[in-house]
Amino acid sequence: MTPYAGAVHVSALQTPALVVDADALAHNLATMAAALPGPRLRPHVKAHKTLALAARQAAAGHPGFTCATIREVEGLAAAGLGTDLLLANEVVDARRLGAVADSGARVTVAVDSDETVDAAARGAVHEVVIDVNVGLPRCGCDPADAGRLADRARRAGLSVRGVMGYEGHLMTEQPRATRADKTESCMELLLRASSAVGGDLVSGGGTGTFDVNTWVTEIQAGSYVLMDTAYGALGLPFRQALGIEATVISVNRAGWAVADCGLKALGMDHGDPTIEGASVWYCSDEHVTFSCVPLPRVGDRVRVTPAHVDPTVAYHERMHVLAADGTVTETWPVDLRGW
Repeated sequence: MTPYAGAVHVSALQTPALVVDADALAHNLATMAAALPGPRLRPHVKAHKTLALAARQAAAGHPGFTCATIREVEGLAAAGLGTDLLLANEVVDARRLGAVADSGARVTVAVDSDETVDAAARGAVHEVVIDVNVGLPRCGCDPADAGRLADRARRAGLSVRGVMGYEGHLMTEQPRATRADKTESCMELLLRASSAVGGDLVSGGGTGTFDVNTWVTEIQAGSYVLMDTAYGALGLPFRQALGIEATVISVNRAGWAVADCGLKALGMDHGDPTIEGASVWYCSDEHVTFSCVPLPRVGDRVRVTPAHVDPTVAYHERMHVLAADGTVTETWPVDLRGW
């Protein structure tokens, strides 16, 4: 009898399969809860898009969530996790958000222009934050315009909770001291805007700056809970929990092997994935080509670690939680995918 009789083992999963190390996950949840207890952390669900994992974060003491999509807001609210939901993104049609707010969830949306302020008002979203550009060339108003936008929002009947500013361009800046110095410069802009806007909320930060951004009232970290190789290179106190179980499907005697985990299963914008003890050559649609000594055999399993957790998770319909012996203890649907 095998030690996995009566239970599914990772070796029996159809590959590629998204897997989560239960011990590393528990470590990451506890470590972050100790560092940023309660509302000091507003976990960003875009990293994992999984209600079961959001429930774990709520159980760790974090009552509010950051969202990237309307779908995430709707899903969290429907699951009873709508105590305080921030859509940290601009929308020009907020009617679905207004419907969630009408259902009893607390919904706040980011605005950075007259148009998005008006959209929030038309959509019957009652609360907003002013999104401020602190250096990342993405969304966010000029810090000098934040006060005017807040006044416009209030005239439109909206409650302005405060400001938000994301120093995303600094998340993997090395060394840590440089990351801290540059974060301070960004937060000076955000605090200046906060003085003009008012409100109690100063929201920002992420996994890469969770321990150096001491200016915001809450940190929007998300990747910490599963991790990837980009964040893993920073020496943060979180463990790599996420991987993709893959099967070797071809071996060439000239010195390489191929596993069934390619571009359609991996977020590649931060670079190639890694395979312990191997050199990854490249990824194609359904394949990762790698070399190692000795070469594996066809049918062997390898664990592929992605460079970017968020898009990787979004490619998969479910994630399997693994005990230390490889037993699948739970399978969670990635149920917040989509828009």
